[in-house]
Amino acid sequence: MQTGPGQAWFFMGDRSMRNGIRRRRVARRGFTLVEIMIVIAIILALASLIGIAVFNRFGEAQENITKIQMKTVEDALESFRLDFNRYPTDEEGVSVLWSSTNLENPEDEDKWSTYLKSPSPNDQWDNAWGYRQISEYGDESKYDLWSYGPDGEEGTDDDITSWSDAEGGEDLYDFESAPSGG
Repeated sequence: MQTGPGQAWFFMGDRSMRNGIRRRRVARRGFTLVEIMIVIAIILALASLIGIAVFNRFGEAQENITKIQMKTVEDALESFRLDFNRYPTDEEGVSVLWSSTNLENPEDEDKWSTYLKSPSPNDQWDNAWGYRQISEYGDESKYDLWSYGPDGEEGTDDDITSWSDAEGGEDLYDFESAPSGG
């Protein structure tokens, strides 16, 4: 088969066109550095958003667990009051709820029983519970019980308290911010 001058040009043009396409395919096989950096930036942005959301939920969970623990300590304090006709003194503190060695009067050991099965001397942030036998915030016939919260400092907004006036911190019974579970 013979090719004329017009056919040869078409054939050669076809070959050069195929080589150009092949070169573009070879050049487009990998990602550019800019494309990789954009993908990494997007992944980091998404990971940070997820991390912040998880961290906030963890903080809320610790707060809710502390409220539940505080309610358990309050129930134990009421049981102690029923047995002794008084709340623990400031010197006895909440530790008398799990250990009779902290009773001020050794004669009271006969009436004492375990009010908390396992000791819970600290809240979720490893701060000791605050306890005062005679309430300064609520009913004087009751006690004050509090957690200093995540910052560990007294009198800040993150304190969790047993009294209904949330002046010194968050009211123990305010569960509106707790997740509904549904």
